[in-house]
Amino acid sequence: MTKTSSFRITRRGLGGLAMGLAMAGAAAAQDTITIGVTGPKTGPAAQYGQAWVEGFDLALDAINADGGINGTPLEYVFEDSQNDPRQTVAIAQKFINDPKIVVEVGDFSSTSSMAASPLYQRAGLVQFGFTNSHPDFTKAGDYIWSSSIPQSQEQPLLAEFAYEGLGMRKIAVLHLNTDWGTTAKNLFVEAFEALGGEIVAAEGYLPDEKDFRATLTRIKSAAPDGIMMESYYPDGALIARQVKDAGIEVPVLGVGSIFSPDFIELAGDASEGVYTTAYFSPSFPRAEIQDFVKSFEETYGHEPNSFNAMAYDAINILAAVMREYGTTREEIKDGLGQISGLPAVMFPEVAFDAETRRVSGPVITPLIVKDGAFEIYED
Repeated sequence: MTKTSSFRITRRGLGGLAMGLAMAGAAAAQDTITIGVTGPKTGPAAQYGQAWVEGFDLALDAINADGGINGTPLEYVFEDSQNDPRQTVAIAQKFINDPKIVVEVGDFSSTSSMAASPLYQRAGLVQFGFTNSHPDFTKAGDYIWSSSIPQSQEQPLLAEFAYEGLGMRKIAVLHLNTDWGTTAKNLFVEAFEALGGEIVAAEGYLPDEKDFRATLTRIKSAAPDGIMMESYYPDGALIARQVKDAGIEVPVLGVGSIFSPDFIELAGDASEGVYTTAYFSPSFPRAEIQDFVKSFEETYGHEPNSFNAMAYDAINILAAVMREYGTTREEIKDGLGQISGLPAVMFPEVAFDAETRRVSGPVITPLIVKDGAFEIYED
């Protein structure tokens, strides 16, 4: 057996948290080691779940071809949360009560993930969030870990790039009106104003919003010299197209979550000249990145995006911890605090700060869309 791409875990008739805790160490005696994944397979964020599956499966193929976890195959089961906090709580109860689940991965948004964090913490099951950039995500306790860079670190870097690198002084900010988007906006605004910049407009929008014309009319009248998008790539692409249609001719900068070939495809020629930052790009020359890109393209026939890479790294990080430190829930938690020097795609080396439980030492790279592709921006 290698991987599984099932999206509903089988109920095993275990009723109650106490029994789940009592059997938490039993996974070592099983014939497979199982990761529980919660994320969007349907709903507005389904494309991210699909990107995860590609990254997960590529990693598992290589891990199991190389003997799995010290001779035991590694697998995952994927519960569809639709990125809904109510669903993540229900899924958490299932995973906690299933002794085969040794670690949980996900959910997609910090809001959805954090709704379930207290349950995982109380049960002693690691919640490993690899797309969770909310600065408070890991604060629920010592079983909550993340390989995602927190917005408290990324947003000041974006503000510095806007102010120092692009010469922006008066910015209009469009942001998703979610906990993630509002937190990102607030952190960016604070950092940009501290540098001496001015926020001339700050406009929130709903995740399913499609028409930004009224918002852009207000922004145009504010006369910014730059636009900042705290967006994901589908809504960011819509904004970029409508900025162009509105005749607003100022530089556009987006948070790193817009970095995807799909952003360029959806935005078309409106993507030209859009700036972002990234910890990973298929064009980066580092050997681990180029090996991943080659394998990914051979397997799937298209270029990987950062969500593919983050998912790939998440499985490989957990596999490395299990090989070295053990496969029980407690051993995985302890191992995450000890592992270091692990090569990965997103970062040259992976290690975690034992106090914040966040990945440490990342380096951000500015990008620009040029001739229909992201490339490194060099002023």
